[in-house]
Amino acid sequence: MMDIQGGEVLNEVKRQLLLAGPLFSIGLLQYSLQIISLMFVGHLGELALAAASMATSFVSVTGFSLLMGMASALDTLCGQSFGAKRYHMLGLHTQCAMFVLLVVSIFLVIITSNTKMILIALHQDQDISKGAGLYARYMIPSVVAYGQLQCLVKFLQTQNIVFPMVLSSGIAALIHILLCWILVFEFELRIRGTALANSISYWINVCLIALYVKISSCCSETWTGFTVDALHNVLAFLRISVPSALMLCLKVWTFEMVVILSGLLPNPKLETSVLSICLNIFGLFWMISFGLSAAVSIRVSNELGAGRPRAARMAAYVALVMVVVEGVLVGVLMVLLRDVWGRVYSEEEEVVRYLATMMPTVAVSSFFDGVQSVLSGVARGCGWQKMGAYINLASFYLVGIPCSITLAFVLDMKGKGLWLGVVSAFLVQVVFFLGITVRTNWDKQVTLEHCSLLDLNLLAHNSHLFNFIFLSG
Repeated sequence: MMDIQGGEVLNEVKRQLLLAGPLFSIGLLQYSLQIISLMFVGHLGELALAAASMATSFVSVTGFSLLMGMASALDTLCGQSFGAKRYHMLGLHTQCAMFVLLVVSIFLVIITSNTKMILIALHQDQDISKGAGLYARYMIPSVVAYGQLQCLVKFLQTQNIVFPMVLSSGIAALIHILLCWILVFEFELRIRGTALANSISYWINVCLIALYVKISSCCSETWTGFTVDALHNVLAFLRISVPSALMLCLKVWTFEMVVILSGLLPNPKLETSVLSICLNIFGLFWMISFGLSAAVSIRVSNELGAGRPRAARMAAYVALVMVVVEGVLVGVLMVLLRDVWGRVYSEEEEVVRYLATMMPTVAVSSFFDGVQSVLSGVARGCGWQKMGAYINLASFYLVGIPCSITLAFVLDMKGKGLWLGVVSAFLVQVVFFLGITVRTNWDKQVTLEHCSLLDLNLLAHNSHLFNFIFLSG
């Protein structure tokens, strides 16, 4: 057992809350761009809203989630380099990530530009698919911007620099409202205007953060300018970024499958509407655990990089206690307001009643997801992304989806059965991640991370030597 003083625990709680609060705000402000766009589209008619919603979901699943997951490799690389005071490596890792995500974005642009054809191939409504294809084409610049934005966000947050990003995200959100109004109603671009506003707002955020990195003295040691040496770390980055992307995408894809499966149930209109509302409420409260997850990832990676295994272990356990408390409070709130949630989203009594019966299940899923999110944050901080990808694959596709299908269609539990299948996946995740975290030898973990950082530094040194010999020759 750890010999920890109460003051140390209190200081760790303060550190994580000072990170989690702003990170929650950043995530919420960035997410709000899509919500604001859909609110404006909602005034253009039911077809426009359906098309924009489908396009937003499609781009999020095929593009944003993948880019965010790949950028999460910087939680490990930059976080541990910062803790080890190898500050120049943060710039190299970030530039490498920006290059890789830019290349990946090119392929995602091809997919996004063919949204209409893909949706029609998936037997979606022709008119909705046509509108979604139009909306997606104007979102193409936002796909490229999103990848660069995530790299810059990770670069700063692993240095515990978060408030400038809150400010830039807030400015982008305010400008976005004005852009939507001008492009939709003044320039009469309608559905195209909101998608274009999305793209412009994301690039504004990228430019604001990039400007801060360039001129701020806080980044003078970590960002020393662009260099081709960063490209020598591409393979090291891919070894972590691909499993990181799978960790996130396997979860996101599961929720999309659940929504698709709901369309095969009796009364699909009701089932799909209720599950979509449940997913919206779930996603809103997920932002809290997202902030805690990002905070513990930073704290664990920083402490491991600094060679302080005891502090890294304490950070993991403190975050776990905090998310359990938060999960209980959120769960109680969801259940107590179960008759209210439906009226926020719909005036149909059938929807309101059905949603009220679903909220206890959503509350349980929110609790377990919060716990696994924090444990996943610990995994990212330690560099366990590959192990996390295997756990998520087994949890969602060997347990979650089969349970959802069995409960919903075989046992006739309908939408509640689909969601209970997701709960079972979260439970499996928690068991595996918790077991790994509890059994971790943190002293050995520090040794492993220092060896890994030494290899990366040696690679960077060799690249300088190679360039010198090549240019001299």
